[in-house]
Amino acid sequence: MSHDQVRVTRALLSVSDKDGLVAFATRLDRLGIELVSTGGTHKALRAAGLPVVEVAELTGFPEMMDGRVKTLHPGVHGGLLAVRDNPEHQAALAAHGIRAIDLLVVNLYPFEATVAKGAGYDDCVENIDIGGPAMIRAASKNHADVAVVVDVADYTDLLAELEAGGGALSERTRRRLAQKAYARTAAYDAAIANWLAGQIETEATPAFRAFGGSLAQSLRYGENPHQTAAFYRSPGPARPGVATLRQLQGKELSYNNLNDTDAAYECVAEFDPARAAAVAIIKHANPCGVAEGASLVEAYERALACDPTSAFGGIVALNRTLDADAARRIVEIFTEVIIAPDATEEAIAIVAAKKNLRLLLAGGLPDPRGAGETVKTLAGGLLVQARDAAVVDDMPLQVVTQRVPSDREYADLRFAYRVAKHVKSNAIVYARDGATVGIGAGQMSRVDSSRIAAWKAAEGAQRIGAAESLAKGSVVASDAFFPFADGLIAAAEAGATAVIQPGGSMRDADVIQAADAAGLAMVFTGHRHFRH
Repeated sequence: MSHDQVRVTRALLSVSDKDGLVAFATRLDRLGIELVSTGGTHKALRAAGLPVVEVAELTGFPEMMDGRVKTLHPGVHGGLLAVRDNPEHQAALAAHGIRAIDLLVVNLYPFEATVAKGAGYDDCVENIDIGGPAMIRAASKNHADVAVVVDVADYTDLLAELEAGGGALSERTRRRLAQKAYARTAAYDAAIANWLAGQIETEATPAFRAFGGSLAQSLRYGENPHQTAAFYRSPGPARPGVATLRQLQGKELSYNNLNDTDAAYECVAEFDPARAAAVAIIKHANPCGVAEGASLVEAYERALACDPTSAFGGIVALNRTLDADAARRIVEIFTEVIIAPDATEEAIAIVAAKKNLRLLLAGGLPDPRGAGETVKTLAGGLLVQARDAAVVDDMPLQVVTQRVPSDREYADLRFAYRVAKHVKSNAIVYARDGATVGIGAGQMSRVDSSRIAAWKAAEGAQRIGAAESLAKGSVVASDAFFPFADGLIAAAEAGATAVIQPGGSMRDADVIQAADAAGLAMVFTGHRHFRH
């Protein structure tokens, strides 16, 4: 047999996930592979009537300290690490009565699942695996001679190759499995390190950071067809949204679909479903219409009215269970994705008539105040920051103009600022009566964003035959301060009556003076919402 092929004669199995274990081990036994095992895995195999050696027979020591110490021994690690064609290694095995292990099958203590279910500190620590990662790393290093399996999903292909190859595995398979094993331990350690950092208030920026995840979906391509892509699910408690979604129908989700759907759902989650129904329509990760209403269909109609041209082929996110009335209206135009916490059976049936339309149910809404991190890659590194969990309802609004906003203006100012948080900078949002009427996004100057938002509002008026721009009587939100008065003057000229912005510019006094001259009411939030 060539060095490319390594015959498996002895396997060590130590798994916390017993799914498929007995069937897998049974087929190994039929191939004449000796089985060695630990603890609960050993009991499960013995109960199934399989011949299996307990690891204590290899080490000469019983499991101790509640199972914390059982495999950390030369009798195990020598068998995993010995290089088969190295005379010195073989002499060491013979001298100490150690037998080689050709296949290691390990999955780790469920640390991530323990954290996800909200277990206490001590419980989480107890579910940190030590022996498992040590064995995995040993076997992975010695993949020239040893195969290592860390995922139940690999059982089928591994058995097929063993049975077709007379009990042997190829070098390519061993390398592939070693890569996956190292990635698994890296993700596992990352989950532990990040959880511990979260338990220590002073560790907001620890000296070392690691991020990991498990493959949720391989994607056909990335942002463009020449880019490869995949979606990885992070360990720990799942934030409702793209990581928890259940796709009921429609085409496979693309990279851009997932990115835009995440933006849409995070935006609509700013609107409390107990207060009002809300709908956000997103295109290229920017809102093109957001509105509240007495019902979802009313909220959708009002959101769509802001920019129906951009909404074509967009993502529709809802903050309540999708009902039949809303579903019937949404499917009237081409839509890529609908995402909601849930959907009625009637709504599901209505959407089913559009076979390519993806209907996604997330099971809940993400908490806009929830903690977490956002990560962006740079050349040679990562930018990591706490997610923007600032919510306008928690901000003390400071009136800085002579005129104080009316109750209606206050409500619209808060609405507009919730939306502005999710618009790419520079962001300007016009809103009236709980609906956007003009949005300017992603411009290099704030005055250009103001002009674009005003133009969108004027265009909306032309569509419905209104005599005046929809910005007339609206409020305007800016995600960051106005560096000059020109952006604010553009808003006043468009017909806005009140402004909400963070404040903090060296020219705040000039901007306030311009607002007073135009008769505008203006409030400062003290919180910027840059989104690049």
